[in-house]
Amino acid sequence: MRPHALTLLAFFAPLTLAQTPPPQPATEVNSQEASITFSSRVNVVLVPVVVRDRNGKPVDNLTKENFQLFDKGKPQVISRIAIERSDAKVTAPRPTAPATTAPDEPSFNPNVVTPGHFTAWLFDDIHIEIPDLMQARRAAEKYLAEGLKESDRAAIFTTSGLTNVEFTDNVDQLREGLGKIRPHSVSRPIGQQCPDITYYIADLIINKHDPMALTTIEQETYVCLNYGPPQTLKDTESYVMSTSQSVISAGEQETRLALNSLKDLVRRMSGMPGQRLIVLISPGFLRLDEQIQDESDVFDRAIKASVTISALDARGLYTDTPDISKRSLPAAVVTAKQRYDVAASRANSDVMAELADATGGTFFQNNNDLTAGMKELAAVPEVYYILAFSPQNLKLDGGYHSLKVTVHDPPGLTLKARRGYYAPRHLSNADDQAKEEVSDALFSREEMRDIPFEIHTEFFKTTDDEAQLSVNTRIDVRKLRYRKVDGRNGDDLLVVAGLFDRNGNFLQAVSKKVSMRLKDETLASKLNSGIGVHTEFKVAPGRYVLRLVLRDAEGQAMAAQTGGVEIP
Repeated sequence: MRPHALTLLAFFAPLTLAQTPPPQPATEVNSQEASITFSSRVNVVLVPVVVRDRNGKPVDNLTKENFQLFDKGKPQVISRIAIERSDAKVTAPRPTAPATTAPDEPSFNPNVVTPGHFTAWLFDDIHIEIPDLMQARRAAEKYLAEGLKESDRAAIFTTSGLTNVEFTDNVDQLREGLGKIRPHSVSRPIGQQCPDITYYIADLIINKHDPMALTTIEQETYVCLNYGPPQTLKDTESYVMSTSQSVISAGEQETRLALNSLKDLVRRMSGMPGQRLIVLISPGFLRLDEQIQDESDVFDRAIKASVTISALDARGLYTDTPDISKRSLPAAVVTAKQRYDVAASRANSDVMAELADATGGTFFQNNNDLTAGMKELAAVPEVYYILAFSPQNLKLDGGYHSLKVTVHDPPGLTLKARRGYYAPRHLSNADDQAKEEVSDALFSREEMRDIPFEIHTEFFKTTDDEAQLSVNTRIDVRKLRYRKVDGRNGDDLLVVAGLFDRNGNFLQAVSKKVSMRLKDETLASKLNSGIGVHTEFKVAPGRYVLRLVLRDAEGQAMAAQTGGVEIP
């Protein structure tokens, strides 16, 4: 289950405890705050796909028949396709209404630009050096100078956790946050050390028992400690081993902190309503074999939460030549240290490439134009598709499933798609599965219209600082599928209204179950008038994003709409 689904379940649970008594058989329509059980047990996988033509322009006229999707090499049936666009319409702001105790109608506008693209800039201040940080900050400031689109929200986080700016469209706040970032090495010593042992070399000595690496550092230690006869290289071994072990401990801690900060940020972003992107700005860091599981956990969480991780190498166009100008070392030692530093630089880059590759992101490296890199990594696809499929004969083993998407017609197109997903370890029960599907829809911006409905809003100003927002939904039930039980037409609707602030941060949600057990004559009249559902929120004056999601039990049809609401 995606992490934000747990957020939704959190408000389902208390509503279940507070539900009203179940309807009596004579009741034809009953609305109550409660969870609902659906018959679906299908595990649905969503696959975002961006398609471009030979000129790099987005293609927006494809259907599911144009695509082929493979799960571990086996073709799958695409059950549904949706098209999402980043060019939302802009409408004129509504004139401010005077405060009153009578109900006012705030401007619920489904065409207003709402936040739908969230980029978290994660600066790896644990591993970055001052020159690289200064270059990255200058590039970020140039990027921000061009401003953000109306639907964009950005945030700044650091791996040390010491500098954070929550999601906002306020460029000045973001610039201020950039200016506060400093290198914060957690446990690595600063300055020239004797011997100069990197995390990479320490791993070779302690974990891989590399005799060449040990001899190289022993020779360096012999020189920098001013040893001489009758002392031999053997006399340096205990010092080299203890120093290497200290370096291993420090490196492991810093890598663990970096991976944990990514994991926490993925969890934080899983509740953002729209596209979710993390851009890791780092010189890279070493991930030992013992930490593969920690890295895989980041992959797993990001894929399940539909969070893309891209990475920017803060070193730009770098060289691998070590700084040995302050020390006279034998030529063989210098050559060996250069070779190890080249290998370390590549290994440090590997983790960023792996993060990007596993989550469908991009790795920008070996280029000094970091501003161009930031633009590339934060770019929003103008048009992208979301393919949905239910894996056939899915084994509940938690295993990774590689995905491949192709476009077989028309020819000459290129695409970028999600690379894989993790199978669940157990099949969700029907109730949890339905809630997860609704949760996915609530934290998305996809418009679904299987069930026609209209939204009307009004508010009461109880005080200058508080208002009651009423959401009235009229649902056209003509397309619903009913089951005949005891001479009545039955179906259940789950209606979820979610409220977000203007920056897309989730505030609260209310779910209501509408149980319909309609006589034939009542059904005929309801087909004309529809069903009404009323939801209320207590809020402060301000601008909000309202998201409404509907799902019925019998036909398992869904509908969703997003709009802006302003309470003066």
